[in-house]
Amino acid sequence: MKRLMAVILSFALIAVCTACGRLETGQQDTSATIGMAEEAGAEDKENYTSEQEGDEDKTQMADVQDGFLYITGGSFQMGSPEDEAWRSEDETQHSVTVSDFYMAPYEVTQAEYETIIGNNPSNFSGPELPVENITWLDAVVFCNAYSEQKGLTPVYSIEGQKVSWNRSADGYRLPTEAEWEYACRAGTATPFYMEKSPSAEEANYYGHYPYMIEENYFSQENLTVKPGEYRQTTVAVGSFSPNPFGLYDMHGNVGEWTWDVYGAYPDGEQIDPIGAESGTRRVYRGGGWNDFAKNMRCAYRAMMDQDKSSFNIGIRLVRNAVSGFGSVGGQEQQGGNEENGSNVLIAYFSWGGNTRGIAEEIERQTGADLFEITLVNPYSNDYNTVLDEAQRDQNEQARPELATHVENMEDYDVIILGYPNWWASIPMPIASFLEEYDFTGKTIIPFCSHGGGRFGQSLTAIAKLAPDAQMGQGLSIHYSGGSTLKEDISQWLETNSIE
Repeated sequence: MKRLMAVILSFALIAVCTACGRLETGQQDTSATIGMAEEAGAEDKENYTSEQEGDEDKTQMADVQDGFLYITGGSFQMGSPEDEAWRSEDETQHSVTVSDFYMAPYEVTQAEYETIIGNNPSNFSGPELPVENITWLDAVVFCNAYSEQKGLTPVYSIEGQKVSWNRSADGYRLPTEAEWEYACRAGTATPFYMEKSPSAEEANYYGHYPYMIEENYFSQENLTVKPGEYRQTTVAVGSFSPNPFGLYDMHGNVGEWTWDVYGAYPDGEQIDPIGAESGTRRVYRGGGWNDFAKNMRCAYRAMMDQDKSSFNIGIRLVRNAVSGFGSVGGQEQQGGNEENGSNVLIAYFSWGGNTRGIAEEIERQTGADLFEITLVNPYSNDYNTVLDEAQRDQNEQARPELATHVENMEDYDVIILGYPNWWASIPMPIASFLEEYDFTGKTIIPFCSHGGGRFGQSLTAIAKLAPDAQMGQGLSIHYSGGSTLKEDISQWLETNSIE
Protein backbone atom coordinates (compact mmCIF):
# COMPACT_ATOMS: atom_id res chain seq x y z
CA MET A 1 0.00 0.00 0.00
CA LYS A 2 1.30 3.38 -0.91
CA ARG A 3 1.09 6.45 1.24
CA LEU A 4 1.22 9.57 -0.86
CA MET A 5 2.34 12.74 0.81
CA ALA A 6 2.45 16.23 -0.57
CA VAL A 7 4.96 18.22 1.43
CA ILE A 8 5.52 21.31 -0.60
CA LEU A 9 3.24 23.93 0.86
CA SER A 10 0.58 24.91 3.39
CA PHE A 11 0.77 26.67 6.70
CA ALA A 12 3.30 24.32 8.35
CA LEU A 13 4.28 21.61 5.93
CA ILE A 14 0.84 20.12 5.34
CA ALA A 15 1.09 16.39 4.75
CA VAL A 16 -1.61 15.08 2.50
CA CYS A 17 -1.75 11.31 2.75
CA THR A 18 -3.75 8.75 0.89
CA ALA A 19 -3.87 4.96 0.94
CA CYS A 20 -4.31 3.35 -2.40
CA GLY A 21 -3.86 -0.14 -3.72
CA ARG A 22 -3.54 1.12 -7.25
CA LEU A 23 -3.66 4.33 -9.21
CA GLU A 24 -7.02 5.74 -10.10
CA THR A 25 -7.42 5.55 -13.82
CA GLY A 26 -9.65 6.97 -16.44
CA GLN A 27 -11.42 4.73 -18.91
CA GLN A 28 -8.78 3.16 -21.11
CA ASP A 29 -8.99 3.59 -24.84
CA THR A 30 -8.90 -0.02 -25.97
CA SER A 31 -8.82 0.77 -29.67
CA ALA A 32 -5.02 1.25 -29.50
CA THR A 33 -5.20 3.42 -32.55
CA ILE A 34 -2.90 6.35 -33.21
CA GLY A 35 -3.68 9.54 -31.34
CA MET A 36 -5.29 10.82 -34.52
CA ALA A 37 -9.00 11.45 -34.41
CA GLU A 38 -9.38 12.18 -37.21
CA GLU A 39 -6.32 11.52 -34.92
CA ALA A 40 -6.69 10.30 -38.49
CA GLY A 41 -10.23 9.66 -36.80
CA ALA A 42 6.56 5.93 -3.32
CA GLU A 43 6.94 3.89 -1.26
CA ASP A 44 5.71 4.98 2.20
CA LYS A 45 7.24 8.36 2.98
CA GLU A 46 7.62 10.28 6.22
CA ASN A 47 7.56 14.06 6.26
CA TYR A 48 10.42 14.92 3.96
CA THR A 49 12.97 17.57 4.86
CA SER A 50 16.23 17.79 3.00
CA GLU A 51 19.27 16.55 4.90
CA GLN A 52 21.48 18.25 2.36
CA GLU A 53 22.27 21.57 3.98
CA GLY A 54 25.01 22.47 1.50
CA ASP A 55 28.12 24.54 2.16
CA GLU A 56 27.32 27.42 4.53
CA ASP A 57 29.77 29.58 2.60
CA LYS A 58 27.69 29.11 -0.56
CA THR A 59 24.31 30.02 0.87
CA GLN A 60 23.06 33.34 2.13
CA MET A 61 19.87 32.11 3.72
CA ALA A 62 18.81 29.88 6.61
CA ASP A 63 18.38 26.16 6.01
CA VAL A 64 15.12 25.40 4.30
CA GLN A 65 12.83 23.26 6.45
CA ASP A 66 9.79 23.10 4.19
CA GLY A 67 10.41 19.84 2.39
CA PHE A 68 12.45 21.19 -0.50
CA LEU A 69 15.44 19.31 -1.85
CA TYR A 70 18.87 20.93 -1.98
CA ILE A 71 20.02 20.71 -5.57
CA THR A 72 23.78 21.14 -5.83
CA GLY A 73 24.50 23.15 -8.96
CA GLY A 74 26.93 22.32 -11.71
CA SER A 75 27.49 22.29 -15.45
CA PHE A 76 25.64 20.21 -18.01
CA GLN A 77 24.78 20.04 -21.68
CA MET A 78 21.39 21.69 -22.06
CA GLY A 79 19.34 20.76 -25.09
CA SER A 80 19.59 17.61 -27.17
CA PRO A 81 22.21 16.11 -29.50
CA GLU A 82 21.40 16.23 -33.19
CA ASP A 83 20.85 12.47 -33.35
CA GLU A 84 18.21 12.38 -30.59
CA ALA A 85 14.98 11.02 -31.97
CA TRP A 86 12.14 13.52 -32.23
CA ARG A 87 14.28 16.51 -31.20
CA SER A 88 13.16 19.98 -32.23
CA GLU A 89 15.26 22.67 -33.87
CA ASP A 90 15.03 24.86 -30.75
CA GLU A 91 16.91 22.29 -28.61
CA THR A 92 20.42 23.36 -29.71
CA GLN A 93 22.83 21.72 -27.30
CA HIS A 94 25.05 24.11 -25.32
CA SER A 95 27.00 24.22 -22.05
CA VAL A 96 25.14 25.68 -19.06
CA THR A 97 26.15 26.14 -15.43
CA VAL A 98 23.50 26.58 -12.73
CA SER A 99 24.01 27.63 -9.12
CA ASP A 100 22.71 25.65 -6.13
CA PHE A 101 18.99 25.93 -5.50
CA TYR A 102 16.18 24.27 -3.57
CA MET A 103 13.39 22.50 -5.43
CA ALA A 104 10.11 21.00 -4.29
CA PRO A 105 10.05 17.23 -4.75
CA TYR A 106 6.40 17.40 -5.83
CA GLU A 107 4.18 19.42 -8.07
CA VAL A 108 1.87 21.80 -6.19
CA THR A 109 -1.37 20.04 -5.30
CA GLN A 110 -4.90 21.36 -5.57
CA ALA A 111 -5.25 21.32 -1.77
CA GLU A 112 -2.14 23.44 -1.40
CA TYR A 113 -3.15 25.89 -4.08
CA GLU A 114 -6.65 26.31 -2.69
CA THR A 115 -5.27 26.82 0.85
CA ILE A 116 -3.24 29.78 -0.36
CA ILE A 117 -5.39 31.28 -3.12
CA GLY A 118 -8.89 30.29 -2.01
CA ASN A 119 -10.05 28.69 -5.26
CA ASN A 120 -9.28 25.69 -7.41
CA PRO A 121 -9.32 26.19 -11.20
CA SER A 122 -8.37 22.61 -12.05
CA ASN A 123 -10.02 20.58 -14.79
CA PHE A 124 -9.70 17.40 -12.70
CA SER A 125 -10.76 17.38 -9.06
CA GLY A 126 -8.86 15.91 -6.10
CA PRO A 127 -6.86 17.41 -3.21
CA GLU A 128 -3.75 15.32 -3.95
CA LEU A 129 -3.88 15.85 -7.69
CA PRO A 130 -1.59 18.53 -9.10
CA VAL A 131 -3.22 21.88 -9.64
CA GLU A 132 -3.58 22.66 -13.34
CA ASN A 133 -5.46 24.96 -15.62
CA ILE A 134 -3.57 27.96 -14.22
CA THR A 135 -1.85 30.65 -16.23
CA TRP A 136 1.77 31.63 -15.79
CA LEU A 137 0.47 34.85 -14.21
CA ASP A 138 -1.58 32.77 -11.75
CA ALA A 139 1.59 30.84 -10.93
CA VAL A 140 3.66 33.92 -10.01
CA VAL A 141 0.77 35.30 -7.94
CA PHE A 142 0.69 31.99 -6.05
CA CYS A 143 4.45 32.17 -5.45
CA ASN A 144 4.12 35.63 -3.92
CA ALA A 145 1.09 34.73 -1.82
CA TYR A 146 2.80 31.67 -0.39
CA SER A 147 5.98 33.64 0.30
CA GLU A 148 3.98 36.24 2.23
CA GLN A 149 2.13 33.57 4.19
CA LYS A 150 5.50 32.08 5.25
CA GLY A 151 6.99 35.46 6.15
CA LEU A 152 9.42 35.48 3.23
CA THR A 153 10.21 38.24 0.76
CA PRO A 154 8.07 37.88 -2.37
CA VAL A 155 10.13 37.31 -5.48
CA TYR A 156 7.94 38.98 -8.09
CA SER A 157 6.68 42.50 -8.74
CA ILE A 158 3.45 42.24 -10.73
CA GLU A 159 1.74 45.06 -12.58
CA GLY A 160 -0.86 43.58 -14.86
CA GLN A 161 1.02 41.68 -17.57
CA LYS A 162 4.34 43.19 -16.47
CA VAL A 163 6.32 40.95 -14.09
CA SER A 164 9.86 41.43 -12.76
CA TRP A 165 11.95 39.07 -10.62
CA ASN A 166 14.02 40.21 -7.64
CA ARG A 167 16.80 37.65 -7.80
CA SER A 168 17.95 38.33 -4.23
CA ALA A 169 14.54 37.67 -2.63
CA ASP A 170 14.26 34.55 -0.44
CA GLY A 171 10.66 33.67 -1.34
CA TYR A 172 9.19 30.98 -3.55
CA ARG A 173 9.53 31.20 -7.30
CA LEU A 174 9.34 29.29 -10.54
CA PRO A 175 12.48 27.52 -11.75
CA THR A 176 14.34 28.85 -14.72
CA GLU A 177 14.24 26.64 -17.78
CA ALA A 178 17.90 25.72 -17.18
CA GLU A 179 17.27 24.85 -13.52
CA TRP A 180 14.34 22.68 -14.55
CA GLU A 181 16.26 20.72 -17.17
CA TYR A 182 19.29 20.30 -14.88
CA ALA A 183 17.02 18.94 -12.13
CA CYS A 184 15.13 16.68 -14.49
CA ARG A 185 18.27 15.17 -15.99
CA ALA A 186 19.75 14.58 -12.51
CA GLY A 187 23.20 13.94 -13.91
CA THR A 188 22.07 11.97 -16.96
CA ALA A 189 22.49 12.85 -20.64
CA THR A 190 19.81 10.63 -22.18
CA PRO A 191 16.43 11.73 -23.58
CA PHE A 192 14.84 10.82 -20.23
CA TYR A 193 16.45 10.54 -16.80
CA MET A 194 15.79 6.80 -16.76
CA GLU A 195 18.08 4.50 -18.75
CA LYS A 196 15.54 3.70 -21.44
CA SER A 197 12.35 5.71 -21.53
CA PRO A 198 9.29 5.90 -19.27
CA SER A 199 6.66 3.21 -19.38
CA ALA A 200 3.08 3.78 -18.29
CA GLU A 201 4.03 2.17 -14.96
CA GLU A 202 6.74 4.80 -14.43
CA ALA A 203 5.00 8.01 -15.49
CA ASN A 204 1.52 9.34 -16.17
CA TYR A 205 1.21 10.08 -19.88
CA TYR A 206 -0.56 8.88 -23.01
CA GLY A 207 0.75 5.39 -22.39
CA HIS A 208 -0.36 4.03 -25.76
CA TYR A 209 2.45 6.06 -27.28
CA PRO A 210 5.82 5.32 -25.64
CA TYR A 211 9.04 6.70 -27.06
CA MET A 212 9.71 5.69 -30.67
CA ILE A 213 6.20 4.29 -31.21
CA GLU A 214 5.85 6.47 -34.27
CA GLU A 215 8.46 4.50 -36.21
CA ASN A 216 7.29 1.15 -34.80
CA TYR A 217 3.53 1.47 -34.77
CA PHE A 218 2.77 -1.56 -36.92
CA SER A 219 5.74 -3.67 -35.82
CA GLN A 220 6.56 -3.19 -32.14
CA GLU A 221 9.17 -5.88 -31.46
CA ASN A 222 11.96 -3.26 -31.61
CA LEU A 223 10.38 -1.06 -28.93
CA THR A 224 12.27 -1.03 -25.62
CA VAL A 225 9.07 0.13 -23.89
CA LYS A 226 5.75 -1.28 -25.04
CA PRO A 227 2.44 0.61 -25.16
CA GLY A 228 0.63 0.72 -21.83
CA GLU A 229 -2.21 2.36 -19.95
CA TYR A 230 -3.64 5.77 -20.80
CA ARG A 231 -5.32 7.08 -17.64
CA GLN A 232 -6.84 10.18 -19.26
CA THR A 233 -6.47 12.14 -16.01
CA THR A 234 -3.86 13.47 -13.64
CA VAL A 235 -2.87 11.25 -10.68
CA ALA A 236 -1.80 12.06 -7.11
CA VAL A 237 1.61 13.67 -6.89
CA GLY A 238 4.37 11.22 -5.99
CA SER A 239 2.58 8.19 -7.43
CA PHE A 240 5.71 6.95 -9.19
CA SER A 241 9.36 6.53 -8.26
CA PRO A 242 11.47 9.71 -8.15
CA ASN A 243 14.41 10.61 -10.35
CA PRO A 244 17.99 10.32 -8.98
CA PHE A 245 17.65 13.74 -7.32
CA GLY A 246 14.50 12.63 -5.47
CA LEU A 247 12.10 14.63 -7.65
CA TYR A 248 8.74 13.14 -8.58
CA ASP A 249 6.75 13.47 -11.82
CA MET A 250 9.43 15.30 -13.77
CA HIS A 251 8.13 13.37 -16.77
CA GLY A 252 4.36 13.51 -17.18
CA ASN A 253 1.31 14.20 -14.98
CA VAL A 254 1.36 17.95 -15.70
CA GLY A 255 3.76 20.23 -17.50
CA GLU A 256 5.42 22.78 -15.23
CA TRP A 257 5.70 26.52 -15.80
CA THR A 258 9.19 28.02 -15.75
CA TRP A 259 10.23 31.67 -15.46
CA ASP A 260 11.66 31.96 -18.96
CA VAL A 261 10.29 33.85 -21.89
CA TYR A 262 10.57 31.52 -24.88
CA GLY A 263 13.31 32.23 -27.40
CA ALA A 264 16.28 30.71 -29.18
CA TYR A 265 19.10 29.60 -26.92
CA PRO A 266 21.97 32.12 -26.83
CA ASP A 267 25.35 31.23 -28.30
CA GLY A 268 28.22 30.12 -26.12
CA GLU A 269 28.49 28.86 -22.56
CA GLN A 270 25.86 30.22 -20.19
CA ILE A 271 25.80 30.73 -16.42
CA ASP A 272 22.37 30.83 -14.76
CA PRO A 273 20.51 31.82 -17.95
CA ILE A 274 17.06 33.36 -17.53
CA GLY A 275 15.52 33.15 -20.98
CA ALA A 276 14.84 35.64 -23.73
CA GLU A 277 14.82 39.35 -22.88
CA SER A 278 11.37 39.93 -24.32
CA GLY A 279 8.44 38.04 -25.74
CA THR A 280 4.86 37.08 -25.12
CA ARG A 281 5.19 33.37 -24.31
CA ARG A 282 6.54 31.44 -21.34
CA VAL A 283 8.19 28.02 -21.34
CA TYR A 284 6.74 25.01 -19.58
CA ARG A 285 8.47 21.65 -19.30
CA GLY A 286 8.02 17.93 -18.61
CA GLY A 287 4.87 16.96 -20.49
CA GLY A 288 1.49 16.02 -19.09
CA TRP A 289 -1.03 13.23 -18.70
CA ASN A 290 -2.10 13.52 -22.35
CA ASP A 291 1.35 13.84 -23.94
CA PHE A 292 3.17 11.30 -26.05
CA ALA A 293 6.53 10.23 -24.59
CA LYS A 294 8.47 12.12 -27.26
CA ASN A 295 7.15 15.37 -25.77
CA MET A 296 8.26 14.46 -22.23
CA ARG A 297 11.96 14.34 -23.12
CA CYS A 298 14.30 16.31 -20.82
CA ALA A 299 15.10 18.73 -23.64
CA TYR A 300 11.62 19.27 -25.09
CA ARG A 301 10.46 22.89 -24.87
CA ALA A 302 6.77 23.76 -24.77
CA MET A 303 5.38 27.26 -24.41
CA MET A 304 2.18 29.24 -24.12
CA ASP A 305 1.09 32.84 -23.66
CA GLN A 306 1.53 33.84 -20.04
CA ASP A 307 -2.16 34.74 -19.66
CA LYS A 308 -3.41 31.40 -21.06
CA SER A 309 -4.04 28.20 -19.11
CA SER A 310 -4.35 24.52 -19.94
CA PHE A 311 -5.66 21.35 -18.31
CA ASN A 312 -2.17 19.81 -18.44
CA ILE A 313 0.03 22.62 -17.06
CA GLY A 314 0.80 23.13 -13.35
CA ILE A 315 3.69 24.33 -11.18
CA ARG A 316 6.65 23.18 -9.09
CA LEU A 317 8.37 25.65 -6.76
CA VAL A 318 12.00 26.49 -6.11
CA ARG A 319 13.90 28.83 -3.75
CA ASN A 320 17.32 30.38 -3.86
CA ALA A 321 20.18 28.58 -2.16
CA VAL A 322 22.60 31.24 -3.36
CA SER A 323 21.34 34.78 -3.43
CA GLY A 324 21.16 36.31 -6.87
CA PHE A 325 21.71 39.91 -7.83
CA GLY A 326 19.54 42.55 -9.42
CA SER A 327 16.14 42.37 -11.00
CA VAL A 328 15.17 40.88 -14.35
CA GLY A 329 12.11 41.01 -16.51
CA GLY A 330 9.60 43.76 -16.19
CA GLN A 331 9.01 44.04 -19.92
CA GLU A 332 5.52 44.98 -20.91
CA GLN A 333 4.21 41.62 -22.01
CA GLN A 334 1.47 41.81 -24.56
CA GLY A 335 -1.68 40.00 -23.51
CA GLY A 336 -4.52 38.63 -25.54
CA ASN A 337 -6.89 40.83 -27.45
CA GLU A 338 -9.88 42.01 -25.46
CA GLU A 339 -11.89 42.32 -28.62
CA ASN A 340 -11.09 40.63 -31.89
CA GLY A 341 -11.58 42.22 -35.27
CA SER A 342 -14.53 41.49 -37.49
CA ASN A 343 -12.48 40.20 -40.45
CA VAL A 344 -12.36 36.51 -39.64
CA LEU A 345 -11.12 33.60 -41.74
CA ILE A 346 -11.82 29.98 -40.86
CA ALA A 347 -8.96 27.94 -42.33
CA TYR A 348 -8.87 24.19 -41.78
CA PHE A 349 -7.25 20.94 -42.87
CA SER A 350 -9.34 17.79 -42.65
CA TRP A 351 -8.65 14.17 -43.58
CA GLY A 352 -11.63 12.11 -42.44
CA GLY A 353 -14.23 14.88 -42.20
CA ASN A 354 -14.41 15.58 -38.48
CA THR A 355 -12.51 18.85 -38.67
CA ARG A 356 -14.50 19.89 -41.72
CA GLY A 357 -17.77 19.42 -39.86
CA ILE A 358 -16.55 21.55 -36.95
CA ALA A 359 -15.36 24.27 -39.33
CA GLU A 360 -18.72 24.35 -41.08
CA GLU A 361 -20.54 24.77 -37.77
CA ILE A 362 -18.23 27.68 -36.91
CA GLU A 363 -19.07 29.18 -40.28
CA ARG A 364 -22.81 28.85 -39.59
CA GLN A 365 -22.44 30.64 -36.26
CA THR A 366 -20.13 33.42 -37.41
CA GLY A 367 -20.70 33.96 -41.13
CA ALA A 368 -16.92 34.11 -41.51
CA ASP A 369 -15.13 33.12 -44.70
CA LEU A 370 -14.28 29.43 -44.95
CA PHE A 371 -11.04 28.13 -46.51
CA GLU A 372 -9.98 24.50 -46.82
CA ILE A 373 -6.25 23.71 -46.82
CA THR A 374 -5.66 21.08 -49.48
CA LEU A 375 -2.55 19.40 -50.91
CA VAL A 376 -1.10 19.04 -54.39
CA ASN A 377 -0.44 15.42 -53.43
CA PRO A 378 -3.19 14.45 -50.98
CA TYR A 379 -2.70 11.87 -48.27
CA SER A 380 -4.01 8.36 -48.91
CA ASN A 381 -7.65 7.55 -48.22
CA ASP A 382 -6.52 4.32 -46.54
CA TYR A 383 -6.32 4.66 -42.75
CA ASN A 384 -3.22 2.53 -42.18
CA THR A 385 -1.40 4.20 -45.05
CA VAL A 386 -2.15 7.71 -43.85
CA LEU A 387 -0.77 6.82 -40.42
CA ASP A 388 2.55 6.07 -42.06
CA GLU A 389 2.42 9.16 -44.24
CA ALA A 390 1.52 11.51 -41.40
CA GLN A 391 4.22 10.08 -39.11
CA ARG A 392 6.80 10.26 -41.89
CA ASP A 393 6.06 13.90 -42.65
CA GLN A 394 6.10 14.88 -38.98
CA ASN A 395 9.37 13.04 -38.31
CA GLU A 396 10.98 14.75 -41.29
CA GLN A 397 9.27 18.06 -40.51
CA ALA A 398 8.14 18.04 -44.12
CA ARG A 399 6.23 20.90 -45.69
CA PRO A 400 3.74 19.37 -48.14
CA GLU A 401 2.94 21.61 -51.10
CA LEU A 402 -0.45 23.26 -50.80
CA ALA A 403 -2.94 23.25 -53.67
CA THR A 404 -5.03 26.13 -52.32
CA HIS A 405 -3.94 29.58 -51.20
CA VAL A 406 -5.46 32.62 -49.49
CA GLU A 407 -5.03 35.46 -51.95
CA ASN A 408 -6.02 38.25 -49.55
CA MET A 409 -4.61 37.18 -46.17
CA GLU A 410 -3.82 40.83 -45.36
CA ASP A 411 -7.57 41.49 -45.13
CA TYR A 412 -8.06 39.20 -42.12
CA ASP A 413 -7.48 40.12 -38.48
CA VAL A 414 -8.38 36.74 -36.99
CA ILE A 415 -7.60 33.25 -38.30
CA ILE A 416 -9.64 30.44 -36.76
CA LEU A 417 -7.36 27.50 -37.53
CA GLY A 418 -8.62 23.91 -37.52
CA TYR A 419 -6.86 20.57 -37.83
CA PRO A 420 -6.92 16.98 -36.55
CA ASN A 421 -4.50 16.07 -33.75
CA TRP A 422 -2.00 13.83 -35.54
CA TRP A 423 0.69 12.15 -33.46
CA ALA A 424 0.13 14.71 -30.64
CA SER A 425 0.80 17.68 -32.88
CA ILE A 426 -0.32 19.48 -36.02
CA PRO A 427 -0.45 17.80 -39.42
CA MET A 428 2.38 19.11 -41.55
CA PRO A 429 0.03 20.82 -44.04
CA ILE A 430 -0.76 23.22 -41.17
CA ALA A 431 2.97 23.97 -40.91
CA SER A 432 3.03 24.70 -44.65
CA PHE A 433 0.08 27.06 -44.23
CA LEU A 434 1.58 28.91 -41.27
CA GLU A 435 4.89 29.45 -43.06
CA GLU A 436 3.25 30.78 -46.21
CA TYR A 437 1.87 33.99 -44.67
CA ASP A 438 2.87 36.80 -42.34
CA PHE A 439 0.74 36.58 -39.19
CA THR A 440 2.30 39.57 -37.43
CA GLY A 441 -0.41 41.39 -35.47
CA LYS A 442 -3.05 38.80 -36.31
CA THR A 443 -4.80 36.52 -33.83
CA ILE A 444 -4.80 32.75 -34.38
CA ILE A 445 -7.59 30.88 -32.60
CA PRO A 446 -6.99 27.12 -32.88
CA PHE A 447 -9.43 24.23 -32.79
CA CYS A 448 -8.75 20.54 -33.27
CA SER A 449 -10.49 17.20 -33.48
CA HIS A 450 -8.94 14.41 -31.44
CA GLY A 451 -9.41 10.84 -30.26
CA GLY A 452 -8.30 11.31 -26.63
CA GLY A 453 -5.15 13.41 -26.63
CA ARG A 454 -6.89 16.80 -26.84
CA PHE A 455 -4.37 19.32 -28.18
CA GLY A 456 -1.24 17.24 -27.57
CA GLN A 457 1.56 19.74 -28.22
CA SER A 458 -0.12 21.28 -31.25
CA LEU A 459 -0.53 24.70 -29.61
CA THR A 460 3.20 24.89 -29.00
CA ALA A 461 3.84 23.89 -32.61
CA ILE A 462 1.58 26.67 -33.89
CA ALA A 463 3.11 29.28 -31.58
CA LYS A 464 6.62 28.38 -32.72
CA LEU A 465 5.64 28.68 -36.38
CA ALA A 466 3.78 31.97 -35.93
CA PRO A 467 5.80 33.74 -33.20
CA ASP A 468 4.47 37.21 -33.98
CA ALA A 469 0.79 36.28 -33.83
CA GLN A 470 -1.47 36.46 -30.80
CA MET A 471 -2.93 33.13 -29.70
CA GLY A 472 -6.59 32.90 -28.74
CA GLN A 473 -8.16 30.31 -26.47
CA GLY A 474 -8.24 26.95 -28.24
CA LEU A 475 -11.04 24.39 -28.52
CA SER A 476 -10.50 20.64 -28.65
CA ILE A 477 -13.37 18.48 -29.90
CA HIS A 478 -13.55 14.72 -29.40
CA TYR A 479 -13.96 13.32 -32.89
CA SER A 480 -16.92 15.16 -34.46
CA GLY A 481 -18.21 16.71 -31.22
CA GLY A 482 -21.55 14.97 -30.70
CA SER A 483 -24.74 16.61 -29.48
CA THR A 484 -22.99 19.43 -27.58
CA LEU A 485 -21.00 20.71 -30.56
CA LYS A 486 -23.12 23.80 -31.23
CA GLU A 487 -23.11 24.90 -27.61
CA ASP A 488 -19.40 24.17 -27.19
CA ILE A 489 -18.56 26.27 -30.21
CA SER A 490 -20.88 29.08 -29.14
CA GLN A 491 -19.25 29.32 -25.70
CA TRP A 492 -15.78 29.15 -27.22
CA LEU A 493 -16.52 31.93 -29.69
CA GLU A 494 -17.82 34.09 -26.87
CA THR A 495 -14.64 33.42 -24.84
CA ASN A 496 -12.62 34.68 -27.79
CA SER A 497 -14.90 37.69 -28.38
CA ILE A 498 -15.97 36.43 -31.80
CA GLU A 499 -19.51 37.41 -32.75
